[in-house]
Amino acid sequence: MEDLLTNGQKRTKIMSESNIIIHVKDNEAIDKALKRFKKKFEKVGVMKRLKKGMYYKKPSIERREERLKAIYKQKMYPNV
Repeated sequence: MEDLLTNGQKRTKIMSESNIIIHVKDNEAIDKALKRFKKKFEKVGVMKRLKKGMYYKKPSIERREERLKAIYKQKMYPNV
């Protein structure tokens, strides 16, 4: 998600995840449109991003948790 500019500076691309557009067809039930909206909302990960931003977690703790998850997965599936 980062681009290198000509002078070596980094520029981060910011993707707008809050604009979810659902096109409703003529004579389409609102339930179907709402179901499509919910699927798209879940797929984009808006709630996950909001929950992650609710509190600060130190980078060292995040790395430790990732390492522990990897160890757990290796114990569960040793030959994969």
